[in-house]
Amino acid sequence: MTAEHAQREVDSRPVARTRSFTRRGGRMPERHVRALAEHGPRYLLDVPMEGAGTMVDPGYRLDPVVAFGRNAPLVVEIGSGGGDCVVHAAQEHPDWDFLAIEVWGPGVAHTIAKAGPLGLSNIRLIQADAAQALDFILPPASAHEVWTFFPDPWPKLKHHKRRLVQPAFAATVARLLEAGGAWRIATDWADYAWHIRTIVEQAPGFTNPYAGRAAHPGDAAHDPEGRRGGFAPRFDGRVPTRFERKGERNGRPVWDVLVTRNSTDG
Repeated sequence: MTAEHAQREVDSRPVARTRSFTRRGGRMPERHVRALAEHGPRYLLDVPMEGAGTMVDPGYRLDPVVAFGRNAPLVVEIGSGGGDCVVHAAQEHPDWDFLAIEVWGPGVAHTIAKAGPLGLSNIRLIQADAAQALDFILPPASAHEVWTFFPDPWPKLKHHKRRLVQPAFAATVARLLEAGGAWRIATDWADYAWHIRTIVEQAPGFTNPYAGRAAHPGDAAHDPEGRRGGFAPRFDGRVPTRFERKGERNGRPVWDVLVTRNSTDG
């Protein structure tokens, strides 16, 4: 694939039909086009799509052993953005495999531009709507961890139903995780943090090891339920991004949530 062909391919992709992520158009920098042309075939999985949008063909199934050429603990990052976390983690854990699912084309290219020069062999990417695809593309209990860092907050009340972390999606993640596996989530939107904490604690199959922790009694700005808490310490593997730093400058702290998959659904 030439750089010119890669750019034409990106430019010709239609606007996404997805509610879980916001897809942004526009031409990519030349270095990203070159990275996509040079390293894209190595990292970007050729996934059949349903029509011309970002929905994966429901008949598609991904075998991680075939995709990575080995059997290793699998981490699935949902909404990997520009790849800061997944590339860093792939460097730190060469014995693990990392599947990044991102609908934003420039973000996928940015990830490839970072991974390619490092020669990383334990990353694969899918450009698709993860909320739809994760229902069927991976086998049950195939993931060691699932990461959902800074999902779209959909801040307007009338749009809250579009938020990714909902009971149905929690059930999907529970099916995907192996026993003892972890679902790690982070957001810098306070009301979404409380929503996430409630969803994951009520979801069958999960345990919150930090239930009751990090409570702020009487401090409605941090937790309207004061003594409830339930938030985790910051995950060291989540490298700070420019979006996180911008949020902190604007006075938005980050809430981490962690739940683990029970060995049974009880």
